[in-house]
Amino acid sequence: MTDKIEKPTKKYPKETREERLSAALRANLRRRKAVKKKKKSVQTDSPPTSENHEE
Repeated sequence: MTDKIEKPTKKYPKETREERLSAALRANLRRRKAVKKKKKSVQTDSPPTSENHEE
C-alpha cells in the first residue's frame, strides 16, 4: 500500500474540455447581453435628470 502525497488531477478528454469552454463562452455572452439590455431599459425608463447641468 502506497501513500499518495498529491492527488492526481482529473484528466479531461479534449472534446469535453472544448465543450466546457464553449458552454462557458455562451453563458458569458448571454450574461453580457442581459446586462446590456438591463442597462438600456433602465436608461429609457428613468427620465433624464438635469441636476448637474446649470445654464
